[in-house]
Amino acid sequence: MKDELFLRGHRIPMTKEAVRALALERLELEKAHRFIDVGAGTGSVSIEAALRYPALDILAIERKEEALLLLAENIRHFGCHRVRIQSGIAPIPLDNTADAIFIGGTGGYLTEIIDWALLHLNSGGRLVMTFILLENFTQALSHLKSCWVTALDGREIQVGELTALGQGHYFKPNNPTYLLSCQKESEQKERDDA
Repeated sequence: MKDELFLRGHRIPMTKEAVRALALERLELEKAHRFIDVGAGTGSVSIEAALRYPALDILAIERKEEALLLLAENIRHFGCHRVRIQSGIAPIPLDNTADAIFIGGTGGYLTEIIDWALLHLNSGGRLVMTFILLENFTQALSHLKSCWVTALDGREIQVGELTALGQGHYFKPNNPTYLLSCQKESEQKERDDA
């Protein structure tokens, strides 16, 4: 989906189209029943997931009041009423587990949210995170190396958009985004390694 289709706020971050496409691919939502989007912002990841996978149960968690209003507006705008919104600061108590979790914002609780996400992921579930700060990426990578995960993968995504300049064109670069993805090890594997 094109970024221009989403209602945007001035201070509300949005996972951009190219990053969102790779994140959704890494989440493997075609195999999932329940998906959690942490730090949902404008809701771009939740909404595109809902439109691609109509049977998917989606929970979008967001803490900022302005973002919650924009998230609700985007859900109405796209008619994705199956996306449930939960206001709160992650990590928050949840009754259910999920098959896939996307972390787009941590509010300063990076390792706590990673541990919470792995606790709430089903065995074999997918965790995908995006960062704009290299320090957060390296902290998350270091932490995940000590967790029960497999298929740990990192990408730097640098995208430029074709932009007119005078009589010619150039690629106007966006800031790089760092993406981490992994899979929670199966409970059997965890028991075998213990």
